[in-house]
Amino acid sequence: MGLQEFTRFEELDWRSVVAEIAALEDERGQLERASDVLKQLNEQLQAQRQALKATEDGLRLALEKRGDVLQRQAAAQSLREQAESLIRGAVIDASLADTLEALRAEALGEHQLTVESCDNREQDLRGWLQARIDNETKAVNRLAEKIIKAMASFKEEFKLETAEIDASLEAAFEYENLLAQLNRDDLPRFVARFKELLNVNTINEIANFNAQLARERETIKERIAHINKSLGEIDYNVGRYIVLEFQHSPDAEIRDFQQELRACTEGAVTGSDEAQYSEAKFLQVKAVIDRFRGREGLSEQDRRWTAKVTDVRNWFLFAASERWRADGAEHEHYSDSGGKSGGQKEKLAYTILAASLAYQFGLEWGAVRSRSFRFVVIDEAFGRGSDESAQYGLKLFRQLNLQLLIVTPLQKIHIIEPYVSSVGFVHNEGGRASKLRNLSIEEYRLQKAAMAPRSAEASP
Repeated sequence: MGLQEFTRFEELDWRSVVAEIAALEDERGQLERASDVLKQLNEQLQAQRQALKATEDGLRLALEKRGDVLQRQAAAQSLREQAESLIRGAVIDASLADTLEALRAEALGEHQLTVESCDNREQDLRGWLQARIDNETKAVNRLAEKIIKAMASFKEEFKLETAEIDASLEAAFEYENLLAQLNRDDLPRFVARFKELLNVNTINEIANFNAQLARERETIKERIAHINKSLGEIDYNVGRYIVLEFQHSPDAEIRDFQQELRACTEGAVTGSDEAQYSEAKFLQVKAVIDRFRGREGLSEQDRRWTAKVTDVRNWFLFAASERWRADGAEHEHYSDSGGKSGGQKEKLAYTILAASLAYQFGLEWGAVRSRSFRFVVIDEAFGRGSDESAQYGLKLFRQLNLQLLIVTPLQKIHIIEPYVSSVGFVHNEGGRASKLRNLSIEEYRLQKAAMAPRSAEASP
């Protein structure tokens, strides 16, 4: 700062001022040291100044707090007005309010609710409710899946009763109606009657069915024995005859079927009265009948299975034993026709066929006159066989005194000619109309002899 700004020396004379202050400080110190009253007054003055400062600080804090309170009051008033507006436009259910209050206590527990904490507590309650809703929804979905699976299982087991009912929650009333109907029918009253019918009717019918199959099995054995009697009268080869033999089939399906039938009837007469016993028997019978009827998706397989296991002929494996008449010793065993020539196969087949016819018609071996029916039609006879085997078969049929109608191609006429009494020629010229010409065997031979020279002249 420049000296030109000062107009008086006193403005620059700081030393005199400092000296005066020091003199006054010394004087005050002397006075304080000399007077206790002044010292006390100074102390009181300092205390009052501190109290004044504390009061001013408290006032300032109170004013700040009052401002905060006024601000909060204004915000609370605004929220109150908004809440009152919402309340005026809402329909409050007292029971819902009570429920909400109970949920609030469960979710938040003991707490002090203030205006400021309302929003936070609302978020807490909302989150708690949402978590509970999510858990309940998952539980409901799991329960719905179980119900639908139970419906599907019920539909699968009772297809006829539920053919028009869906496996869905929307169709629950249909199942309720069905349950109501079952309750009205009071089916448990018929449990004893059901067991009686199961034992007396169903199981007895299965037992009868099993017995019928057993009779068929014994019939086959008896027929084999009768056929063997007839075979014993036929010379298969010089000094030898044929005996049919059989053994039980090792087929697994047939063996299992026989075991299932036995299981259905075991203990049925003297069985237990327990419900579990009846239910077990019912399930055993049902399993067999279901396969007879044809299960869904397996109908063709079950049809073939039924035809196989119920045909008692499939229960046996057959073989033929060629034996010596002298001592009955076996000459050769035919478990099948493999390894044999065509003529041997045909000869064996004709032998068994002739014996079977003898049994079927009840023929007496060697009887010339009989009242038994013995007419046999052989279609496409001897068309592919050897002449020797065909002659062997015709001799057997003549021995049995059978009346034969033989349908055969022209090339086999010379074989059957010695064994027939008349011939019928069927001719279809141009495929328009068939014609039949009947000739006795004598007429046939005369015409054959008459045509022989013409055939010789026509040949080169």
